[in-house]
Amino acid sequence: MDAFWANLIGGKCGIARISRFDPAKFDCQIAAEVKDFDLLPAFPTPKEIRRTDRFSQFGIYAATQALRDSGLDLERVNRDEIGVFIGSGIGGLQTVSEQCQVLLERGPGRLSAFMIPMLILNMASGIFSMYHKLRGPNFATCSACATSNHALGEAWRTIRWGMRESSLPAAPRPPSSPLASAASAR
Repeated sequence: MDAFWANLIGGKCGIARISRFDPAKFDCQIAAEVKDFDLLPAFPTPKEIRRTDRFSQFGIYAATQALRDSGLDLERVNRDEIGVFIGSGIGGLQTVSEQCQVLLERGPGRLSAFMIPMLILNMASGIFSMYHKLRGPNFATCSACATSNHALGEAWRTIRWGMRESSLPAAPRPPSSPLASAASAR
């Protein structure tokens, strides 16, 4: 995040040719990809990172930062009163794309046992809640480009209506993938 912030303040553009896959056949070949991103501060082990889709990784990392920035001391609060709202416009599209390819090329027996947990929308909020033993409201919002506002609004609503003491909202955007890039260009 330090490099991102320094580049933002310095006016350095983060848009470049797509590097996560070969974009040669695509009309749009540029994206603002997240590069050199260390996810380990938000996950207990590298193995856990490999078991999550990229959208969940971003959501869990964003929620970890929100928790840190809030100054909330989890040892001094009632964890039943802390909610988590992490939304995404589409969820694990990268996992869907990769596992469809596995299915077509190698057969159904080669699909990952983690496919469903990796692609479903509420895994980011669920995993983050489990890591921090948060037992308040926990769900994912999905409302296209308004997802981040929706997650923030739901988090605010639970506090405003006295349903919970605090809530942590986040809404990552799925990374560029061949399927997402092709679909977005239509």
